[in-house]
Amino acid sequence: MAGVGGGNDLQWCFAQVKGAIDEDVAEADIISTVEFNYSGDLLATGDKGGRVVIFQREQESKNHPHSRGEYNVYSTFQSHEPEFDYLKSLEIEEKINKIRWLPQQNAAHSLLSTNDKTIKLWKISERDKKAEGYNLKEEDGRLRDPFRITSLRVPVLQPMDLMVEASPRRIFANAHTYHINSISVNSDHETYLSADDLRINLWHLEITDRSFNIVDIKPANMEELTEVITAAECHPNQCNVFVYSSSKGTIRLCDMRAAALCDRHTKFFEEPEDPSSRSFFSEIISSISDVKFSHSGRYMMTRDYLSVKVWDLNMENRPVETYQVHEYLRSKLCSLYENDCIFDKFECCWNGTDSAIMTGSYNNFFRMFDRNTRRDITLEASRESSKPRGILKPRKVCTGGKRKKDEISVDSLDFNKKILHTAWHPKENVIAVAATNNLYIFQDKIN
Repeated sequence: MAGVGGGNDLQWCFAQVKGAIDEDVAEADIISTVEFNYSGDLLATGDKGGRVVIFQREQESKNHPHSRGEYNVYSTFQSHEPEFDYLKSLEIEEKINKIRWLPQQNAAHSLLSTNDKTIKLWKISERDKKAEGYNLKEEDGRLRDPFRITSLRVPVLQPMDLMVEASPRRIFANAHTYHINSISVNSDHETYLSADDLRINLWHLEITDRSFNIVDIKPANMEELTEVITAAECHPNQCNVFVYSSSKGTIRLCDMRAAALCDRHTKFFEEPEDPSSRSFFSEIISSISDVKFSHSGRYMMTRDYLSVKVWDLNMENRPVETYQVHEYLRSKLCSLYENDCIFDKFECCWNGTDSAIMTGSYNNFFRMFDRNTRRDITLEASRESSKPRGILKPRKVCTGGKRKKDEISVDSLDFNKKILHTAWHPKENVIAVAATNNLYIFQDKIN
């Protein structure tokens, strides 16, 4: 099936895969977040070992004008280290929970990365020249004897091999009691918000020693706690509006102009539950794992365990579109609860024109839905189908009865292979899919 993500005959083909092939995957190498920058020329991944790897797209070659440039490693740096909270006797993991790029203001690039407790602003800059001919020191850095300096030299800039440096410009710490699940840069490009299970804070990018608490749902008595914040995001073009989702499957839209503390929402999005489908797992599978505004700012998308929903910001009582991601798992919820997979947090993303959406599933499958034609497709990120420019074959899951050729039985799905993190290039049909420790890059087939 073609047509998902744009044109009528769009086919996806393999472009690249990054990461080791080893069967034994080190926990530290598992990718925990994927994010394109605003132009799509840089692609950042964070992993459980606290590292950030940035890939840069090569320029198109003159010999192959139609072939798109590949993404190659541009910079790798250790963003977070494991820490220990001595007051609570808790280890703080180095795992990168989220990366968010800032719009480029000059030759350097900037991004925010966060683990469970600390957010850091990193500057990634290039150096291809070095100064030589100092008066007070030798070329190797040793200080010169002042009495031997008989003439003044003017230092000159000499070309050198390109060096990419990542330096932490700001560290935003000690503002979250609970684990940070979201960071989102505001459209004013001066502020950003960070959310944990019970609170959302608003920061200024220049100020590290204080933040404003704009949402606090912590009850006076923790035994009365009924829901937690699962994700939060700023509106793409209204800097006073943001949304946050909850573990009860609801989304609250808040306007910072209304009050300094946004505990009282402006809009409340919730789909009424069908009493006939209620079960022991209803509350768990209705928990929202991700919320994303469309680029236009008119819609927002939420991902729960079994589905993706698209909401019109002007209609609160139900979503305008609902897409089933892996409905065939509804009969397997009991075993998914026992192996803890039911608590997996899948993310979702829009394409550059808001006409298609993508999210992950199990068995290294990922799903795409075309909002215009209502067609959908299941594709697989695997090394078996990683021939250069090889077209991805649609996959089908068989739920019972006779299994057709090329179908996979729901009982043989591998729940350890899951695609939680995906990203879509902001301007082109190029997607990045994180499968455990491997990053797959797919693109539409150029005829």
